[in-house]
Amino acid sequence: MTKRTHYIDSIYYDLELTANVMKVMGAQLFERLGTDITPMEHAALDTIFCNTGICQRDLAKLILKDRANTGRILDSLEEKGYITRFIDMKNNRLVKKMGVTEKGHQKLEEVHDKIEVYLKTIRSQCSDEEIEQLQVSLRKFRENILATVNMNI
Repeated sequence: MTKRTHYIDSIYYDLELTANVMKVMGAQLFERLGTDITPMEHAALDTIFCNTGICQRDLAKLILKDRANTGRILDSLEEKGYITRFIDMKNNRLVKKMGVTEKGHQKLEEVHDKIEVYLKTIRSQCSDEEIEQLQVSLRKFRENILATVNMNI
């Protein structure tokens, strides 16, 4: 008789649990530091900064949110003056694209400076090599999963 592996003993559970703990930590940290953006707004803002001119559909894929949730995040960031939306052509169609404003860039720097101290404390428990190897392994694992999953975002 083979020993059954339970879900709570699997890599999938460990990843899900770690991701959930990180979400809770991020929400608590952003609230404690008094930022006026949420961790998800920060992720979207940083993604837009790194991909100036990105459209909402592509942003949704990168932050793993559906387009409706992504739209609400973008509305909030635009209302706060952190992003600007502009019309551009893509495949002969008008598409709304985004860029980060100077105010948004300043907010990214401010939030980064505030959270960096806390994240360094967490990272200090592992060497740079361990972190790098973990990232490589996670990316490889994610790519293998994505090859079998239909991500309708």
